[in-house]
Amino acid sequence: MTARIIDGKATAADLRAAVAVEARRIAAAHGLVPGLAVVLVGDNAASKAYVGSKSRAVVEAGMRPFDFHLPVATSANELLGLIGELNNDAAVHGILVQLPLPSQIDAARIITNIDPAKDVDGFHPLNAGRLASGLPALAPCTPVGCIKLAKAVHGSLSGLDAVVIGRSNIVGKPLAQLLLGENATVTIAHSRTRDLAGLCARADLLFAAIGRPEFIRGGWIRPGATVIDVGINRVAGDGGKSRIVGDVCFAEAVAVAGAITPVPGGVGPMTIACLLVNTLRAACMQAGLPVPEI
Repeated sequence: MTARIIDGKATAADLRAAVAVEARRIAAAHGLVPGLAVVLVGDNAASKAYVGSKSRAVVEAGMRPFDFHLPVATSANELLGLIGELNNDAAVHGILVQLPLPSQIDAARIITNIDPAKDVDGFHPLNAGRLASGLPALAPCTPVGCIKLAKAVHGSLSGLDAVVIGRSNIVGKPLAQLLLGENATVTIAHSRTRDLAGLCARADLLFAAIGRPEFIRGGWIRPGATVIDVGINRVAGDGGKSRIVGDVCFAEAVAVAGAITPVPGGVGPMTIACLLVNTLRAACMQAGLPVPEI
């Protein structure tokens, strides 16, 4: 067996195009242009590249970017002051503070001071609580992207046995809540789970978000299962150059799984596309307009 490769780039491109259509429609009908503020503190190279990709995607979707690049020595109070201004700015419908933050700033404190209605990352405790309660909420973008990729393969996830490896607040926990909302049967596993390989072998859907390069082996995967690899790990490659791999050993898994996401080119592109969806949803909710189903 050779697994179907789930093309996250193509799926994300379709999603961004759908967002752009809706953004143009609401701009023409209501004069509303969704605005996304992205705040970067410091000079982390990976974060700068990622923020640049987000800003370009915002413009291409017909939305308005508000980009803020603050010095690495910025204090927590200075950042909180900017967050307060953005919370009160009616032209800004979504606020994203790029993580990680410098050591002098408590990320949890910053997140809890973002207006939950503008929390397009879905990290605010209020949004996390609403998601856990099955109420409408802005959900974290990467888990939403994982669900969309899984549904691209299966259509409905109802009744499927899903195993999520990883329990972070950013991916593992919200992904489990989203899967429950899709009526999947969900097990959350992690590095201390007993017989992790045996648990994986039962899964119809296997989501790897443990942050360990190529940790999930091909022999752990049930033949024909769908594997969504969230991991992004940089490891040494040939000739002294580094390469990016996922949490799943792709070369082994592709011979067993029914469908699998590559790394890169799988979940990563979906994260930015789902950020655009959240920004559009947030703008519509703040304006009292119907939220488009995308």
